[in-house]
Amino acid sequence: MKKEVPGICPICSGKLQVQKINCNNCGISIEGDFQLCKFCMLSKEQKEFADIFIKNRGNIKEIEKEMGISYPTVKNKLESLIETLGYKSKPKDENYRKNVLQRLYDGDITTEEAIELLNE
Repeated sequence: MKKEVPGICPICSGKLQVQKINCNNCGISIEGDFQLCKFCMLSKEQKEFADIFIKNRGNIKEIEKEMGISYPTVKNKLESLIETLGYKSKPKDENYRKNVLQRLYDGDITTEEAIELLNE
């Protein structure tokens, strides 16, 4: 089982920093203060979602099917991922409600999903 470097402290939730790295090939060790990449700050669940999202090329229907979750849940997971990576959430456009209702009318989402989206 491959172990990953955690980006968040399990005790206080602070950002962790790597101070020593080793090469398995030549045995050299380098010490210093190394910053972890922003992807290291993702939770295990967020990393799994990102992997599934990329594998399915952002096709939300395929992501729903593979993960067994609803459209609003996929959107919420994506928003969480975007925010954790340091990007600001996009404000909902003025036609958001209209678009949700159109998707409901077209059969793309269920009534429950539409209600959840409209209540966000």
